[in-house]
Amino acid sequence: MSSSLSSLLPKTFIPFRSFRRHSLTRLRSSVFIARTMSSQSSQRVFQLRQDPLTGDSEWVVIEDNDQPGTSSDGLLSTTSYLDMLNDTRRNRAYRLAIEKTITQPCHVLDIGAGTGLLSMMAARAMGEEGMVTACESYLPMVKLMRKVLHKNGMTKNINLINKRSDEIEVGSDIASRADVLVSEILDSELLGEGLIPSLQHAHDMLLVDNPKAVPYRATTYCQLVESEFLCNMHNLRNNEAKVSDGVRLVPPGLESLFGIKSQQYSMHVDAIENDIKLLSDPVKIFEFDFWKRPESNGELDVHIEATTAGSVHAIISWWVLQLDSEGTIFYSTAPRWIDSSPEIGVREWCDHWKQCVWFTPGAGVSLSKGEKVNLHAAHTCTNILYNLKKTQSLTHEMTHSPLSTGDVHLTLPPERVAIYGDSRYRQSMFEATRNALQGNSNPQCLVIDDSLLLPLMALHASNRSRVISLSPGLQENAARYFEAIADSNGFSKDRFEYFREVKSNLAEAYPSKIDLLIGEPYFCGLESGLPWQNLRFWKDRTLCDSVLSEDAVVMPYKGVLRGCAMYLPVRSLEEPLLPWQRRRV
Repeated sequence: MSSSLSSLLPKTFIPFRSFRRHSLTRLRSSVFIARTMSSQSSQRVFQLRQDPLTGDSEWVVIEDNDQPGTSSDGLLSTTSYLDMLNDTRRNRAYRLAIEKTITQPCHVLDIGAGTGLLSMMAARAMGEEGMVTACESYLPMVKLMRKVLHKNGMTKNINLINKRSDEIEVGSDIASRADVLVSEILDSELLGEGLIPSLQHAHDMLLVDNPKAVPYRATTYCQLVESEFLCNMHNLRNNEAKVSDGVRLVPPGLESLFGIKSQQYSMHVDAIENDIKLLSDPVKIFEFDFWKRPESNGELDVHIEATTAGSVHAIISWWVLQLDSEGTIFYSTAPRWIDSSPEIGVREWCDHWKQCVWFTPGAGVSLSKGEKVNLHAAHTCTNILYNLKKTQSLTHEMTHSPLSTGDVHLTLPPERVAIYGDSRYRQSMFEATRNALQGNSNPQCLVIDDSLLLPLMALHASNRSRVISLSPGLQENAARYFEAIADSNGFSKDRFEYFREVKSNLAEAYPSKIDLLIGEPYFCGLESGLPWQNLRFWKDRTLCDSVLSEDAVVMPYKGVLRGCAMYLPVRSLEEPLLPWQRRRV
Protein backbone atom coordinates (compact mmCIF):
# COMPACT_ATOMS: atom_id res chain seq x y z
CA MET A 1 0.00 0.00 0.00
CA SER A 2 1.45 3.33 -1.05
CA SER A 3 1.94 6.28 1.22
CA SER A 4 -0.86 8.19 -0.51
CA LEU A 5 -3.43 5.51 0.29
CA SER A 6 -2.07 4.50 3.66
CA SER A 7 -2.33 8.10 4.75
CA LEU A 8 -6.10 7.68 4.62
CA LEU A 9 -6.09 4.75 7.02
CA PRO A 10 -5.26 4.98 10.74
CA LYS A 11 -2.48 2.79 12.08
CA THR A 12 -4.95 0.93 14.26
CA PHE A 13 -7.30 0.23 11.36
CA ILE A 14 -7.69 -3.35 10.10
CA PRO A 15 -9.70 -3.07 6.86
CA PHE A 16 -12.33 -5.78 6.90
CA ARG A 17 -15.02 -5.80 4.23
CA SER A 18 -18.61 -6.68 5.04
CA PHE A 19 -20.69 -9.15 3.10
CA ARG A 20 -22.46 -6.15 1.52
CA ARG A 21 -23.87 -2.87 2.58
CA HIS A 22 -26.01 -1.09 0.01
CA SER A 23 -29.61 -1.09 -1.07
CA LEU A 24 -31.46 -4.27 -2.03
CA THR A 25 -28.62 -6.61 -1.14
CA ARG A 26 -28.98 -10.20 -2.30
CA LEU A 27 -27.59 -12.10 0.67
CA ARG A 28 -25.26 -15.00 -0.12
CA SER A 29 -24.00 -15.82 3.33
CA SER A 30 -25.25 -17.05 6.68
CA VAL A 31 -25.46 -13.51 8.04
CA PHE A 32 -28.77 -11.66 7.94
CA ILE A 33 -29.44 -8.19 9.29
CA ALA A 34 -32.54 -6.64 10.85
CA ARG A 35 -32.64 -3.11 12.21
CA THR A 36 -34.77 -1.86 15.11
CA MET A 37 -35.00 1.31 17.23
CA SER A 38 -34.98 1.47 21.03
CA SER A 39 -36.86 4.05 23.08
CA GLN A 40 -33.72 6.16 23.31
CA SER A 41 -33.47 6.16 19.45
CA SER A 42 -30.18 4.27 19.52
CA GLN A 43 -29.90 1.78 16.69
CA ARG A 44 -29.44 -1.93 17.14
CA VAL A 45 -28.65 -4.69 14.71
CA PHE A 46 -29.69 -8.29 15.26
CA GLN A 47 -27.13 -10.44 13.51
CA LEU A 48 -27.89 -14.11 12.81
CA ARG A 49 -24.84 -16.33 13.16
CA GLN A 50 -24.57 -20.03 12.50
CA ASP A 51 -22.47 -22.17 14.83
CA PRO A 52 -20.12 -24.17 12.56
CA LEU A 53 -19.79 -27.00 15.09
CA THR A 54 -23.41 -27.56 15.99
CA GLY A 55 -25.22 -26.19 12.95
CA ASP A 56 -27.43 -24.12 15.28
CA SER A 57 -28.15 -20.43 14.77
CA GLU A 58 -28.15 -17.64 17.31
CA TRP A 59 -28.96 -13.94 17.26
CA VAL A 60 -26.27 -11.49 18.35
CA VAL A 61 -27.35 -7.96 19.28
CA ILE A 62 -24.97 -5.23 18.11
CA GLU A 63 -25.43 -1.90 19.90
CA ASP A 64 -24.60 1.35 18.13
CA ASN A 65 -22.85 2.86 21.16
CA ASP A 66 -19.21 2.93 20.09
CA GLN A 67 -17.54 6.31 20.07
CA PRO A 68 -14.62 7.28 17.81
CA GLY A 69 -11.41 5.89 19.19
CA THR A 70 -12.91 3.01 21.14
CA SER A 71 -11.78 -0.54 20.54
CA SER A 72 -13.44 -2.74 17.95
CA ASP A 73 -15.81 -5.45 19.13
CA GLY A 74 -14.37 -7.96 16.68
CA LEU A 75 -17.66 -8.65 14.94
CA LEU A 76 -16.39 -7.65 11.50
CA SER A 77 -13.84 -10.42 11.42
CA THR A 78 -16.62 -13.01 11.49
CA THR A 79 -18.63 -11.55 8.62
CA SER A 80 -16.17 -10.05 6.15
CA TYR A 81 -12.87 -10.16 4.38
CA LEU A 82 -10.20 -7.60 3.61
CA ASP A 83 -9.10 -8.67 0.15
CA MET A 84 -10.92 -5.78 -1.51
CA LEU A 85 -8.80 -3.17 0.26
CA ASN A 86 -5.65 -5.14 -0.51
CA ASP A 87 -6.40 -5.00 -4.23
CA THR A 88 -3.98 -2.20 -5.05
CA ARG A 89 -4.82 -2.17 -8.75
CA ARG A 90 -8.50 -1.63 -8.00
CA ASN A 91 -7.71 1.10 -5.45
CA ARG A 92 -5.35 2.91 -7.81
CA ALA A 93 -7.90 2.83 -10.66
CA TYR A 94 -10.60 4.30 -8.43
CA ARG A 95 -8.26 6.98 -7.07
CA LEU A 96 -7.14 8.09 -10.53
CA ALA A 97 -10.70 8.15 -11.85
CA ILE A 98 -12.02 10.08 -8.84
CA GLU A 99 -9.26 12.66 -9.09
CA LYS A 100 -9.92 13.00 -12.83
CA THR A 101 -13.72 13.25 -12.46
CA ILE A 102 -14.06 15.44 -9.35
CA THR A 103 -12.14 18.56 -10.29
CA GLN A 104 -14.09 21.12 -8.26
CA PRO A 105 -16.16 21.24 -5.06
CA CYS A 106 -19.52 19.52 -5.45
CA HIS A 107 -21.87 17.05 -3.75
CA VAL A 108 -20.73 13.41 -4.04
CA LEU A 109 -22.88 10.38 -3.18
CA ASP A 110 -21.06 7.17 -2.21
CA ILE A 111 -23.42 4.17 -2.21
CA GLY A 112 -22.14 1.29 -0.13
CA ALA A 113 -19.35 3.29 1.50
CA GLY A 114 -17.92 0.40 3.53
CA THR A 115 -14.79 1.51 5.38
CA GLY A 116 -14.98 4.89 3.67
CA LEU A 117 -12.01 4.58 1.31
CA LEU A 118 -13.80 5.93 -1.79
CA SER A 119 -15.51 8.66 0.24
CA MET A 120 -12.14 9.82 1.56
CA MET A 121 -10.66 9.78 -1.93
CA ALA A 122 -13.54 11.98 -3.14
CA ALA A 123 -13.24 14.35 -0.17
CA ARG A 124 -9.50 14.69 -0.67
CA ALA A 125 -10.01 15.42 -4.39
CA MET A 126 -12.25 18.39 -3.51
CA GLY A 127 -10.08 19.83 -0.76
CA GLU A 128 -11.68 21.77 2.08
CA GLU A 129 -14.89 22.54 0.19
CA GLY A 130 -17.56 20.22 -1.13
CA MET A 131 -19.46 17.44 0.64
CA VAL A 132 -19.56 13.65 0.42
CA THR A 133 -22.68 11.76 1.48
CA ALA A 134 -21.56 8.26 2.44
CA CYS A 135 -24.39 5.72 2.50
CA GLU A 136 -23.75 2.52 4.47
CA SER A 137 -26.48 0.23 5.81
CA TYR A 138 -24.37 -2.34 7.69
CA LEU A 139 -24.03 -1.01 11.25
CA PRO A 140 -20.71 -2.68 12.26
CA MET A 141 -19.12 -1.22 9.14
CA VAL A 142 -20.61 2.18 9.96
CA LYS A 143 -19.03 2.04 13.40
CA LEU A 144 -15.67 1.22 11.88
CA MET A 145 -15.99 3.95 9.25
CA ARG A 146 -16.66 6.52 11.96
CA LYS A 147 -13.34 5.61 13.56
CA VAL A 148 -11.54 5.75 10.22
CA LEU A 149 -12.93 9.21 9.45
CA HIS A 150 -12.08 10.41 12.96
CA LYS A 151 -8.48 9.17 12.73
CA ASN A 152 -8.05 10.89 9.35
CA GLY A 153 -9.72 14.15 10.38
CA MET A 154 -12.37 13.85 7.64
CA THR A 155 -15.57 13.95 9.67
CA LYS A 156 -16.26 17.53 8.55
CA ASN A 157 -16.60 16.92 4.81
CA ILE A 158 -18.13 13.42 4.89
CA ASN A 159 -21.72 12.95 6.04
CA LEU A 160 -22.10 9.27 7.02
CA ILE A 161 -25.70 7.98 6.89
CA ASN A 162 -26.54 4.56 8.33
CA LYS A 163 -29.25 3.69 5.81
CA ARG A 164 -29.72 1.88 2.55
CA SER A 165 -29.55 4.22 -0.39
CA ASP A 166 -33.23 3.63 -1.20
CA GLU A 167 -34.11 4.88 2.32
CA ILE A 168 -32.42 8.27 1.87
CA GLU A 169 -34.63 11.26 1.16
CA VAL A 170 -33.63 14.64 -0.24
CA GLY A 171 -34.69 17.37 2.17
CA SER A 172 -34.59 15.03 5.13
CA ASP A 173 -31.32 13.08 5.06
CA ILE A 174 -29.51 15.23 2.50
CA ALA A 175 -30.05 18.85 1.54
CA SER A 176 -29.88 18.42 -2.23
CA ARG A 177 -29.32 15.93 -4.99
CA ALA A 178 -25.75 14.81 -5.60
CA ASP A 179 -23.67 15.87 -8.60
CA VAL A 180 -21.38 12.82 -8.66
CA LEU A 181 -22.04 9.14 -7.94
CA VAL A 182 -19.21 7.03 -6.56
CA SER A 183 -19.97 3.38 -5.92
CA GLU A 184 -18.68 -0.18 -5.81
CA ILE A 185 -21.76 -2.39 -5.67
CA LEU A 186 -20.58 -5.21 -7.90
CA ASP A 187 -20.30 -8.96 -7.52
CA SER A 188 -18.56 -11.46 -9.78
CA GLU A 189 -21.63 -11.65 -12.01
CA LEU A 190 -21.88 -7.82 -11.88
CA LEU A 191 -25.60 -7.50 -11.07
CA GLY A 192 -26.05 -9.82 -8.09
CA GLU A 193 -25.66 -7.15 -5.41
CA GLY A 194 -28.51 -5.00 -6.65
CA LEU A 195 -26.59 -2.72 -9.00
CA ILE A 196 -29.59 -2.02 -11.25
CA PRO A 197 -32.19 -1.21 -8.53
CA SER A 198 -29.62 0.86 -6.65
CA LEU A 199 -28.83 2.92 -9.76
CA GLN A 200 -32.50 3.27 -10.65
CA HIS A 201 -33.41 4.70 -7.26
CA ALA A 202 -30.35 6.93 -7.15
CA HIS A 203 -31.12 8.47 -10.55
CA ASP A 204 -34.81 8.84 -9.72
CA MET A 205 -34.42 10.36 -6.25
CA LEU A 206 -30.85 11.25 -5.28
CA LEU A 207 -28.86 12.48 -8.31
CA VAL A 208 -29.04 15.54 -10.54
CA ASP A 209 -29.79 15.14 -14.24
CA ASN A 210 -26.76 13.89 -16.20
CA PRO A 211 -24.54 13.33 -13.16
CA LYS A 212 -20.91 12.31 -13.29
CA ALA A 213 -20.15 8.77 -12.13
CA VAL A 214 -17.20 6.65 -11.01
CA PRO A 215 -17.30 4.01 -12.44
CA TYR A 216 -18.61 5.37 -15.71
CA ARG A 217 -19.58 2.09 -17.39
CA ALA A 218 -19.43 -1.68 -16.92
CA THR A 219 -19.28 -4.14 -19.82
CA THR A 220 -19.78 -7.88 -19.61
CA TYR A 221 -17.93 -10.36 -21.84
CA CYS A 222 -18.17 -14.09 -22.36
CA GLN A 223 -16.32 -16.90 -24.14
CA LEU A 224 -17.25 -20.45 -25.17
CA VAL A 225 -15.01 -23.15 -23.67
CA GLU A 226 -14.54 -26.90 -23.56
CA SER A 227 -13.51 -28.34 -20.19
CA GLU A 228 -13.95 -31.82 -18.76
CA PHE A 229 -13.51 -30.33 -15.29
CA LEU A 230 -16.46 -27.97 -15.80
CA CYS A 231 -18.48 -30.66 -17.53
CA ASN A 232 -18.09 -32.89 -14.48
CA MET A 233 -19.59 -30.16 -12.31
CA HIS A 234 -23.01 -30.50 -13.91
CA ASN A 235 -23.21 -33.61 -16.10
CA LEU A 236 -23.93 -36.25 -13.46
CA ARG A 237 -26.00 -38.45 -15.75
CA ASN A 238 -23.15 -39.13 -18.18
CA ASN A 239 -20.60 -39.49 -15.37
CA GLU A 240 -22.76 -42.09 -13.62
CA ALA A 241 -22.81 -44.15 -16.80
CA LYS A 242 -19.05 -44.66 -16.34
CA VAL A 243 -19.14 -45.90 -12.73
CA SER A 244 -19.66 -49.53 -11.75
CA ASP A 245 -21.15 -49.34 -8.24
CA GLY A 246 -24.68 -49.90 -9.53
CA VAL A 247 -26.22 -46.85 -7.85
CA ARG A 248 -27.88 -44.20 -9.98
CA LEU A 249 -28.78 -40.75 -8.67
CA VAL A 250 -30.02 -39.79 -12.15
CA PRO A 251 -31.52 -42.97 -13.61
CA PRO A 252 -32.91 -42.98 -17.16
CA GLY A 253 -36.36 -41.45 -17.30
CA LEU A 254 -35.97 -39.49 -14.06
CA GLU A 255 -33.58 -36.78 -15.25
CA SER A 256 -36.13 -34.07 -14.39
CA LEU A 257 -35.87 -34.92 -10.68
CA PHE A 258 -32.39 -33.48 -10.46
CA GLY A 259 -30.49 -30.43 -11.65
CA ILE A 260 -27.90 -27.80 -10.80
CA LYS A 261 -28.78 -24.26 -9.85
CA SER A 262 -29.82 -22.31 -12.91
CA GLN A 263 -27.51 -19.34 -12.49
CA GLN A 264 -23.96 -18.28 -13.15
CA TYR A 265 -21.46 -19.87 -10.82
CA SER A 266 -18.50 -17.80 -9.63
CA MET A 267 -15.07 -19.44 -9.48
CA HIS A 268 -11.38 -18.80 -10.24
CA VAL A 269 -11.05 -20.26 -13.73
CA ASP A 270 -7.31 -19.43 -13.77
CA ALA A 271 -6.84 -22.40 -11.45
CA ILE A 272 -8.10 -24.77 -14.18
CA GLU A 273 -6.56 -22.95 -17.15
CA ASN A 274 -4.75 -26.09 -18.33
CA ASP A 275 -8.06 -27.95 -18.52
CA ILE A 276 -9.79 -25.26 -20.58
CA LYS A 277 -9.90 -25.24 -24.37
CA LEU A 278 -11.05 -21.94 -25.84
CA LEU A 279 -13.63 -22.42 -28.60
CA SER A 280 -14.31 -18.76 -29.47
CA ASP A 281 -12.97 -15.27 -29.15
CA PRO A 282 -14.29 -13.09 -26.29
CA VAL A 283 -17.69 -11.58 -27.08
CA LYS A 284 -19.12 -8.36 -25.64
CA ILE A 285 -22.61 -8.86 -24.18
CA PHE A 286 -24.15 -6.05 -22.07
CA GLU A 287 -23.15 -2.49 -21.23
CA PHE A 288 -24.41 -0.76 -18.09
CA ASP A 289 -23.84 2.97 -17.73
CA PHE A 290 -23.63 4.27 -14.17
CA TRP A 291 -24.26 7.87 -15.28
CA LYS A 292 -27.79 7.14 -16.49
CA ARG A 293 -30.78 5.12 -15.31
CA PRO A 294 -30.56 1.45 -16.39
CA GLU A 295 -33.40 -0.76 -17.58
CA SER A 296 -34.59 -3.56 -15.32
CA ASN A 297 -34.49 -6.19 -18.04
CA GLY A 298 -32.71 -6.67 -21.33
CA GLU A 299 -31.91 -9.32 -23.89
CA LEU A 300 -29.97 -9.76 -27.09
CA ASP A 301 -28.78 -12.40 -29.55
CA VAL A 302 -25.12 -12.71 -30.50
CA HIS A 303 -23.76 -14.90 -33.30
CA ILE A 304 -20.51 -16.55 -32.24
CA GLU A 305 -18.15 -18.33 -34.60
CA ALA A 306 -16.15 -21.27 -33.32
CA THR A 307 -12.40 -20.66 -33.66
CA THR A 308 -11.70 -24.37 -33.19
CA ALA A 309 -13.67 -27.61 -33.04
CA GLY A 310 -14.93 -28.95 -29.73
CA SER A 311 -17.87 -29.31 -27.35
CA VAL A 312 -19.14 -26.24 -25.52
CA HIS A 313 -19.27 -27.40 -21.92
CA ALA A 314 -19.57 -23.93 -20.41
CA ILE A 315 -19.67 -20.20 -21.03
CA ILE A 316 -17.15 -18.19 -19.02
CA SER A 317 -18.02 -14.57 -18.34
CA TRP A 318 -16.39 -11.53 -16.73
CA TRP A 319 -16.73 -7.78 -16.71
CA VAL A 320 -14.65 -4.69 -17.41
CA LEU A 321 -15.07 -1.38 -15.60
CA GLN A 322 -14.46 1.86 -17.46
CA LEU A 323 -13.94 4.19 -14.56
CA ASP A 324 -13.59 7.54 -16.38
CA SER A 325 -15.75 9.03 -19.11
CA GLU A 326 -12.85 9.37 -21.57
CA GLY A 327 -12.05 5.64 -21.46
CA THR A 328 -8.48 5.74 -20.15
CA ILE A 329 -8.83 4.00 -16.77
CA PHE A 330 -10.03 0.39 -16.63
CA TYR A 331 -10.36 -2.47 -14.19
CA SER A 332 -11.12 -6.02 -15.29
CA THR A 333 -12.06 -9.39 -13.81
CA ALA A 334 -10.97 -11.14 -17.01
CA PRO A 335 -9.16 -14.48 -16.73
CA ARG A 336 -5.40 -14.61 -17.14
CA TRP A 337 -5.46 -15.66 -20.77
CA ILE A 338 -7.13 -12.37 -21.77
CA ASP A 339 -3.95 -10.30 -21.97
CA SER A 340 -3.75 -8.98 -25.53
CA SER A 341 -6.04 -5.98 -25.25
CA PRO A 342 -5.02 -2.83 -23.33
CA GLU A 343 -8.72 -2.10 -22.76
CA ILE A 344 -9.49 -5.44 -21.13
CA GLY A 345 -6.11 -5.68 -19.43
CA VAL A 346 -4.78 -8.31 -17.06
CA ARG A 347 -5.81 -8.54 -13.45
CA GLU A 348 -3.67 -9.77 -10.62
CA TRP A 349 -4.90 -12.43 -8.23
CA CYS A 350 -7.80 -11.36 -6.04
CA ASP A 351 -10.49 -13.20 -4.15
CA HIS A 352 -13.26 -10.65 -3.89
CA TRP A 353 -14.19 -10.91 -7.58
CA LYS A 354 -13.97 -14.05 -9.68
CA GLN A 355 -15.10 -15.09 -13.12
CA CYS A 356 -18.49 -16.72 -13.69
CA VAL A 357 -19.40 -20.00 -15.36
CA TRP A 358 -22.67 -20.85 -17.07
CA PHE A 359 -22.95 -24.60 -17.65
CA THR A 360 -24.44 -25.89 -20.89
CA PRO A 361 -26.76 -28.83 -20.21
CA GLY A 362 -25.75 -32.41 -20.79
CA ALA A 363 -22.52 -33.32 -22.56
CA GLY A 364 -22.28 -29.91 -24.26
CA VAL A 365 -22.90 -28.53 -27.74
CA SER A 366 -20.60 -29.90 -30.44
CA LEU A 367 -19.11 -27.36 -32.86
CA SER A 368 -16.83 -27.63 -35.84
CA LYS A 369 -14.32 -24.92 -36.66
CA GLY A 370 -16.00 -21.96 -38.32
CA GLU A 371 -19.48 -23.06 -37.32
CA LYS A 372 -21.71 -20.36 -35.88
CA VAL A 373 -24.03 -20.59 -32.90
CA ASN A 374 -26.52 -18.12 -31.53
CA LEU A 375 -26.11 -17.03 -27.93
CA HIS A 376 -29.24 -15.58 -26.39
CA ALA A 377 -28.37 -13.43 -23.38
CA ALA A 378 -30.89 -11.94 -20.99
CA HIS A 379 -30.57 -9.99 -17.78
CA THR A 380 -32.91 -9.29 -14.89
CA CYS A 381 -32.27 -6.85 -12.06
CA THR A 382 -29.89 -9.33 -10.42
CA ASN A 383 -28.85 -11.98 -12.97
CA ILE A 384 -27.38 -12.48 -16.42
CA LEU A 385 -28.63 -15.65 -18.12
CA TYR A 386 -27.56 -17.47 -21.28
CA ASN A 387 -29.06 -19.91 -23.75
CA LEU A 388 -27.01 -21.39 -26.57
CA LYS A 389 -28.75 -22.24 -29.85
CA LYS A 390 -27.30 -24.13 -32.80
CA THR A 391 -28.60 -23.79 -36.38
CA GLN A 392 -31.68 -21.88 -35.27
CA SER A 393 -32.96 -24.65 -32.99
CA LEU A 394 -32.12 -26.00 -29.59
CA THR A 395 -29.88 -29.04 -29.57
CA HIS A 396 -31.30 -32.25 -28.12
CA GLU A 397 -29.25 -31.66 -24.98
CA MET A 398 -30.92 -28.33 -24.22
CA THR A 399 -34.54 -29.18 -23.48
CA HIS A 400 -35.00 -26.63 -20.69
CA SER A 401 -34.75 -22.89 -20.89
CA PRO A 402 -32.11 -21.44 -18.56
CA LEU A 403 -34.70 -18.91 -17.46
CA SER A 404 -36.63 -21.59 -15.57
CA THR A 405 -35.80 -24.75 -13.61
CA GLY A 406 -38.91 -26.44 -15.05
CA ASP A 407 -39.91 -29.59 -13.18
CA VAL A 408 -36.56 -30.21 -11.52
CA HIS A 409 -37.23 -31.29 -7.93
CA LEU A 410 -33.77 -30.95 -6.43
CA THR A 411 -31.08 -28.43 -7.27
CA LEU A 412 -27.52 -28.86 -5.99
CA PRO A 413 -24.31 -26.81 -6.15
CA PRO A 414 -21.80 -27.84 -8.84
CA GLU A 415 -19.16 -29.00 -6.33
CA ARG A 416 -21.46 -31.67 -4.98
CA VAL A 417 -22.48 -32.75 -8.47
CA ALA A 418 -18.80 -33.24 -9.29
CA ILE A 419 -18.25 -35.39 -6.18
CA TYR A 420 -21.31 -37.52 -6.91
CA GLY A 421 -19.90 -38.24 -10.38
CA ASP A 422 -16.33 -38.99 -9.24
CA SER A 423 -15.75 -42.71 -9.86
CA ARG A 424 -12.80 -43.00 -7.44
CA TYR A 425 -14.71 -41.34 -4.63
CA ARG A 426 -17.79 -43.47 -5.21
CA GLN A 427 -15.77 -46.67 -5.36
CA SER A 428 -13.98 -45.91 -2.09
CA MET A 429 -17.25 -45.02 -0.32
CA PHE A 430 -19.00 -48.13 -1.61
CA GLU A 431 -16.15 -50.46 -0.60
CA ALA A 432 -15.89 -48.90 2.86
CA THR A 433 -19.65 -49.18 3.38
CA ARG A 434 -19.73 -52.79 2.18
CA ASN A 435 -16.83 -53.75 4.44
CA ALA A 436 -18.49 -52.11 7.44
CA LEU A 437 -21.72 -54.08 6.89
CA GLN A 438 -20.07 -57.37 6.04
CA GLY A 439 -21.04 -60.21 8.38
CA ASN A 440 -24.09 -58.42 9.77
CA SER A 441 -27.32 -60.20 8.86
CA ASN A 442 -29.71 -57.24 9.34
CA PRO A 443 -27.59 -54.10 9.67
CA GLN A 444 -29.06 -50.73 10.58
CA CYS A 445 -27.39 -47.64 9.08
CA LEU A 446 -27.80 -44.04 10.14
CA VAL A 447 -26.77 -41.31 7.68
CA ILE A 448 -26.39 -37.93 9.42
CA ASP A 449 -25.54 -35.53 6.64
CA ASP A 450 -27.12 -34.00 3.57
CA SER A 451 -25.80 -36.55 1.09
CA LEU A 452 -28.02 -38.02 -1.60
CA LEU A 453 -25.45 -40.69 -2.40
CA LEU A 454 -24.66 -42.27 0.98
CA PRO A 455 -28.15 -43.60 1.82
CA LEU A 456 -28.32 -45.33 -1.55
CA MET A 457 -24.80 -46.68 -1.10
CA ALA A 458 -25.78 -48.19 2.24
CA LEU A 459 -28.90 -49.76 0.73
CA HIS A 460 -26.91 -51.19 -2.16
CA ALA A 461 -23.97 -52.49 -0.07
CA SER A 462 -26.20 -54.99 1.73
CA ASN A 463 -29.53 -56.27 0.43
CA ARG A 464 -30.75 -56.68 4.03
CA SER A 465 -29.69 -53.29 5.35
CA ARG A 466 -32.12 -50.72 6.73
CA VAL A 467 -31.17 -47.06 6.33
CA ILE A 468 -32.28 -43.99 8.26
CA SER A 469 -31.29 -40.61 6.79
CA LEU A 470 -31.23 -37.38 8.82
CA SER A 471 -30.61 -34.58 6.32
CA PRO A 472 -31.64 -31.18 7.71
CA GLY A 473 -29.89 -29.24 4.96
CA LEU A 474 -31.76 -30.76 2.05
CA GLN A 475 -34.80 -29.22 0.44
CA GLU A 476 -38.29 -30.08 1.61
CA ASN A 477 -39.00 -32.16 -1.48
CA ALA A 478 -36.00 -34.43 -0.83
CA ALA A 479 -38.37 -37.09 0.53
CA ARG A 480 -40.08 -37.28 -2.86
CA TYR A 481 -36.72 -37.56 -4.55
CA PHE A 482 -35.52 -40.35 -2.25
CA GLU A 483 -38.79 -42.25 -2.72
CA ALA A 484 -38.58 -42.08 -6.49
CA ILE A 485 -34.87 -42.78 -6.69
CA ALA A 486 -34.96 -45.72 -4.25
CA ASP A 487 -37.74 -47.34 -6.25
CA SER A 488 -35.83 -46.77 -9.50
CA ASN A 489 -32.74 -48.45 -8.00
CA GLY A 490 -34.80 -51.46 -6.89
CA PHE A 491 -34.82 -50.76 -3.14
CA SER A 492 -38.05 -51.48 -1.24
CA LYS A 493 -39.62 -48.59 0.64
CA ASP A 494 -39.66 -50.40 3.98
CA ARG A 495 -35.85 -50.38 4.08
CA PHE A 496 -35.52 -46.59 4.08
CA GLU A 497 -36.66 -43.69 6.30
CA TYR A 498 -35.93 -40.02 5.72
CA PHE A 499 -36.19 -37.14 8.21
CA ARG A 500 -35.19 -33.51 7.93
CA GLU A 501 -34.89 -33.03 11.70
CA VAL A 502 -33.09 -35.05 14.35
CA LYS A 503 -35.61 -36.60 16.72
CA SER A 504 -35.41 -35.42 20.33
CA ASN A 505 -35.03 -38.91 21.78
CA LEU A 506 -33.10 -41.12 19.39
CA ALA A 507 -33.02 -44.11 21.77
CA GLU A 508 -36.82 -44.31 21.84
CA ALA A 509 -37.16 -43.64 18.13
CA TYR A 510 -34.63 -46.34 17.20
CA PRO A 511 -34.65 -49.10 19.85
CA SER A 512 -32.64 -51.35 17.52
CA LYS A 513 -29.02 -50.30 17.73
CA ILE A 514 -27.25 -48.66 14.80
CA ASP A 515 -24.46 -50.70 13.23
CA LEU A 516 -23.09 -48.02 10.86
CA LEU A 517 -23.02 -44.27 11.40
CA ILE A 518 -21.96 -42.51 8.23
CA GLY A 519 -21.64 -38.94 6.98
CA GLU A 520 -19.77 -36.49 4.76
CA PRO A 521 -18.88 -33.82 7.34
CA TYR A 522 -17.54 -31.32 4.84
CA PHE A 523 -20.83 -31.33 2.93
CA CYS A 524 -23.14 -30.70 5.87
CA GLY A 525 -25.06 -27.49 6.44
CA LEU A 526 -23.89 -24.46 4.49
CA GLU A 527 -23.09 -25.02 0.84
CA SER A 528 -20.37 -22.39 0.70
CA GLY A 529 -18.67 -23.13 4.03
CA LEU A 530 -15.06 -24.17 4.21
CA PRO A 531 -14.34 -27.60 5.75
CA TRP A 532 -13.24 -26.25 9.12
CA GLN A 533 -16.27 -23.94 9.25
CA ASN A 534 -18.75 -26.74 8.87
CA LEU A 535 -18.14 -29.71 11.19
CA ARG A 536 -21.66 -30.52 12.33
CA PHE A 537 -20.76 -34.21 12.08
CA TRP A 538 -18.86 -34.04 15.41
CA LYS A 539 -21.92 -32.76 17.25
CA ASP A 540 -24.35 -35.17 15.61
CA ARG A 541 -22.06 -38.15 16.19
CA THR A 542 -22.02 -37.35 19.94
CA LEU A 543 -25.81 -37.09 20.04
CA CYS A 544 -26.05 -40.54 18.46
CA ASP A 545 -24.00 -42.34 21.15
CA SER A 546 -27.10 -43.76 22.78
CA VAL A 547 -28.26 -45.56 19.64
CA LEU A 548 -24.92 -47.00 18.52
CA SER A 549 -24.17 -50.67 19.08
CA GLU A 550 -21.02 -51.62 20.97
CA ASP A 551 -19.20 -52.57 17.78
CA ALA A 552 -20.73 -49.86 15.57
CA VAL A 553 -18.60 -48.50 12.76
CA VAL A 554 -18.34 -44.72 12.40
CA MET A 555 -17.42 -43.33 8.98
CA PRO A 556 -15.37 -41.27 8.55
CA TYR A 557 -13.01 -42.63 11.19
CA LYS A 558 -10.93 -39.46 11.42
CA GLY A 559 -10.06 -36.35 9.46
CA VAL A 560 -6.85 -34.43 8.86
CA LEU A 561 -6.79 -30.73 8.06
CA ARG A 562 -3.68 -29.59 6.23
CA GLY A 563 -2.47 -26.13 5.30
CA CYS A 564 0.51 -24.29 3.93
CA ALA A 565 1.92 -20.79 4.26
CA MET A 566 1.65 -18.44 1.28
CA TYR A 567 3.33 -15.18 0.37
CA LEU A 568 1.33 -12.87 -1.87
CA PRO A 569 3.36 -9.84 -3.00
CA VAL A 570 1.44 -6.57 -3.17
CA ARG A 571 2.17 -4.08 -5.93
CA SER A 572 2.57 -0.48 -4.80
CA LEU A 573 -0.30 1.80 -5.74
CA GLU A 574 2.16 4.23 -7.28
CA GLU A 575 3.78 1.55 -9.43
CA PRO A 576 2.36 1.75 -12.96
CA LEU A 577 0.73 -1.40 -14.28
CA LEU A 578 1.18 -1.74 -18.01
CA PRO A 579 -1.13 -3.92 -20.13
CA TRP A 580 1.60 -6.37 -21.06
CA GLN A 581 2.94 -6.74 -17.54
CA ARG A 582 2.00 -9.95 -15.83
CA ARG A 583 2.68 -11.29 -12.39
CA ARG A 584 1.53 -14.73 -11.39
CA VAL A 585 1.35 -15.64 -7.73
